[in-house]
Amino acid sequence: MATFLLIHGAYQGGFIWKPVATRLRAAGHLVFAPSLDGCGERSDQLRPGITTETQAEELAKFLYSEDLQNVVVVGTSAGGMVMAALAERARPRIARLVFADALALLPGERIRDIVTRPAAIVTDIGTGPLRDDTYAKMTKEDVEPRIAAWAADRFGLHPIACFMQPVVLDTFWDKPWDVDVVYCPQALNPGEAHQRRCADKLNARWHVIDTGHYPMLSKPDELVKVLVGG
Repeated sequence: MATFLLIHGAYQGGFIWKPVATRLRAAGHLVFAPSLDGCGERSDQLRPGITTETQAEELAKFLYSEDLQNVVVVGTSAGGMVMAALAERARPRIARLVFADALALLPGERIRDIVTRPAAIVTDIGTGPLRDDTYAKMTKEDVEPRIAAWAADRFGLHPIACFMQPVVLDTFWDKPWDVDVVYCPQALNPGEAHQRRCADKLNARWHVIDTGHYPMLSKPDELVKVLVGG
């Protein structure tokens, strides 16, 4: 059985992985789906200074403290950036990386250079969409209304520096990794060209799940097959 670390995307928390985590655990796998610093149920910790890199540092400490080895790390959306930064910091503990409709930025790039859609809520420390906008986007992108409502109720702000500060990656793109890239064609962002770039640079296996940006909610069985099968 495998060990999985599931990394959520912007505005989300570990809750977004519940359908996938439930299926993986039922099959006997060890699964962790933490909420990143300042996100999900940790929203009261939102503060200045949280970046992609600080979130990755926290996850690296988590892998160390739990003494986890041969971990399959899965990142979705902005979680792909955190996953890459984590991989640099915890390479000996990682068996495989899965970009699940995820951002994979090169050094110096920012989310705002790639995803230009403005957020409705912007503060000095966080940014995010309105609840009804999240619900509408999810249902448009193949998520069943009941599940979309459940998820939208739990969305919140994401640390703004993760969007505005350039990604810092010193070695990630120069190292060999065992990688899968999952492309979801119904999603507007990050788009096929961005994900093809990731797959080409990392010599990754390419998968297509015909759904929107939230495959863990809309097509959990198909996503689990990729995660388990590689």
